[in-house]
Amino acid sequence: MEKRFDFQAEQEKLIKKWQKEQTYKPKNNPGPLFTIDTPPPTVSGSLHIGHIFSYTQTDIIARYKRMNGHSVFYPFGFDDNGLPTERFVEKKLKIRPQDLGRSEFIKKCLEQTQIVEKEFEDLWQNIGLSVDWDSVYSTISEPVRRLSQESFIELLKKGYVYRKDEPAIYCTTCRTSVAQAELDDIQKDTFFNDIVFVDKDGKDLVISTTRPELLSSCVALFFHPDDARYKKLQGTNAKVPLFGFEVPILADETVEIEKGTGLVMCCTFGDTTDIEWFKKHKLPYKQSVGFNGRWIESTGLLAGLKAKEARATILEELKKNNLVLSQKPISHSVNVHERCKKEIEFVMLKQWFLNLLDYKKEFLALAEQIHWYPAFMKSRYKDWVQNLRWDWCLSRQRFYGIPFPIWYCKDCNEVVYPEYKDLPIDPQEQPFPGGNCPKCDCKKLIADTDVMDTWNTSSLSPYICLQLFNKNTFSPLMAETQEEFIPMGMRPQAHDIIRTWAFYTIVKTWFHNKLIPWKEIVISGHVLSDKKEKLSKSKGNEPFAPKQLLKRFPADAIRYWTSTGGLGKDIAFSETQIKIGSRLVTKIWNAFRFAAPHIQEIDPQSSPEEFGVVNEWILDQMSKTFTQYKNYFEKHEFSLALDTIEKFFWNTFCDNYLELIKPMLFNEKDYDHSEVIATQYVLYQVGLRTLQLFAPYLPFVTETIYDRLYKKEDSILSIAQTQFATVQTPYTYKQSVEIMETVVAIIGSVRKLKTDQQLSLKIPLAELVIFIDNAELFPEIKNQRQLIAGVTQAEKILFKEGEKDNKIEQKKGLWYIQVSN
Repeated sequence: MEKRFDFQAEQEKLIKKWQKEQTYKPKNNPGPLFTIDTPPPTVSGSLHIGHIFSYTQTDIIARYKRMNGHSVFYPFGFDDNGLPTERFVEKKLKIRPQDLGRSEFIKKCLEQTQIVEKEFEDLWQNIGLSVDWDSVYSTISEPVRRLSQESFIELLKKGYVYRKDEPAIYCTTCRTSVAQAELDDIQKDTFFNDIVFVDKDGKDLVISTTRPELLSSCVALFFHPDDARYKKLQGTNAKVPLFGFEVPILADETVEIEKGTGLVMCCTFGDTTDIEWFKKHKLPYKQSVGFNGRWIESTGLLAGLKAKEARATILEELKKNNLVLSQKPISHSVNVHERCKKEIEFVMLKQWFLNLLDYKKEFLALAEQIHWYPAFMKSRYKDWVQNLRWDWCLSRQRFYGIPFPIWYCKDCNEVVYPEYKDLPIDPQEQPFPGGNCPKCDCKKLIADTDVMDTWNTSSLSPYICLQLFNKNTFSPLMAETQEEFIPMGMRPQAHDIIRTWAFYTIVKTWFHNKLIPWKEIVISGHVLSDKKEKLSKSKGNEPFAPKQLLKRFPADAIRYWTSTGGLGKDIAFSETQIKIGSRLVTKIWNAFRFAAPHIQEIDPQSSPEEFGVVNEWILDQMSKTFTQYKNYFEKHEFSLALDTIEKFFWNTFCDNYLELIKPMLFNEKDYDHSEVIATQYVLYQVGLRTLQLFAPYLPFVTETIYDRLYKKEDSILSIAQTQFATVQTPYTYKQSVEIMETVVAIIGSVRKLKTDQQLSLKIPLAELVIFIDNAELFPEIKNQRQLIAGVTQAEKILFKEGEKDNKIEQKKGLWYIQVSN
């Protein structure tokens, strides 16, 4: 073995080797099937260290499962349709879809996603993901578009999907409607404004509002039915200031009597309460905000202004007319679109919805059938479902995405859709395959111009994976093998998309087949910036680009850092941890470089009849380590499993075992030949076992060492394909452990005495006296004289039974060690 591990050269060689030998294909790793519903990263910029963190944790589990006897199906995907990709292309190419035209803009998006996806794949391979790179999907690909459109038609037929002219959450920055799950809450400072309306008798009525710019959309005033101040006004009208039109004054029990003046205005729409009143009291719709975020012509002095400008203008005009009585500064929570972080509006749109609210009970019950890691994450899911207030709006008013496969008959309003054989289809580019309306035979069919929410497609990921697994493009929604594949083995994902990807996948799988999508869901945390924010491509708050880190550190060292983070826990980026990982890689290389000349001639099939005490001890400790390691991994506690093997490697294997056997390996003639052969055999075996346990975390250095020292011509090609069941044979040697614990304590005491006296550990001792107060152990410890002498450099050792006399004085060259049990 070379003096140092050339990680750059070895990583490059191994990536090619794994691809050539198809190391990670399920067919090359026989066993019970374990499937992973890998999260497809959004194609909207460069990957950051947060991606490396979560995806590497998934890979560690995948590698463990493979070595634990499973045939692991580990596909990969790219979420490359929808708003995030569209905005990325707009920004990168400095173009606007409205200027370019729909077809040309889609072409640009497709070109850019191919470039970015190649960069993503290269980075994932460089970090060592054990993915089957022949099983890769893109959410904009033809098979996935077909599946997504088929799913929509199927759910429409089953009655779960409906279309309605409905108040919609709308982002005027992104120019599209969004779902409840795509909202974030932020705190904003504003003013509570007391504004004067006038009743039928010309008397002042004061309402309090944070959104005076919506006065042009006022459709009613409300008070609580128990509020005596306003009871006499019920059924009368009030005049809206500046605009002069009248609105009814109505009672509703949801009004808070103590808030403001107890009289509130309902506008279409300022918030969800306005929407509830609008529906409940059958109020008219008066639009103020256009889809471009500017106030429309009918709003008069506010026409053409955006929200902030409109608010300032209306307040200025109200003050001129003495219609603002007071302004109180407040801080309140507002909804913003998670993508652009801009405040949302509510507008009326005819859109497609998936019915969620009628099935909340079922969705809560489904959570109980899935194993959640960590367990507390299930409560986040349940809280989300319990607090759902909207059905899922599937429609998006954008160019780049999967179109609804829908036409509308101009004469009879029939909703028309194609047969499955005609999918995928783009109604804006292709005519209806059936020709005329199937209901009235009309030829005037109008194409739906919206595209689907990208989650509507990525929520079908178990079916996409089934499609890849079967290596064909038939409908996985109807597959005969479906129930053998779904539920899948595991869904790994981050905690912030429990409300979207996890929830929507559970919804769609149940709607389609009354199944849960996976048996387990494994939730990772986020990597935080120095401001304790989630790292984000859009925020640009990631100072450590993965490509740069991979030039400075071994991929294994970066993987080591990711494995120190527990499931579901956010973690700060730590270059210190990466450096610790780098030192571990170096230590492993050096330990096996030391072992190499002593194990190269060993026949692993020829086990010695006796191992000897020191070798029985290390085999026992290795077995205990594996048991604990496996117990942690079965609960996906990979960070604790890593800690287990690390402690064994640093303390038991390197600090003690290698030091104990070193004199024997370098002075074979001084030892019994059978004892030397047994030690070399055990060194070979424990070395392989140690490599195996590090392999899920550090695939590059472990594979390189395996290639050099363990892989024979007829042997297994990769350490990743070795099995715990055949390598980690259990051993138990209780007496040898008891003896060696005493020997290790003696050696530790000698080391401490030398260190305390500032002596080199290699300094020989003229005489060492060891007191042992355990009569049963006394003869066994005496039998280890040669072992102890070799490590302590003691030229003479005296063993004495009983406790050391405290009156004995330390003499030059004479050392006393007391060992008690």
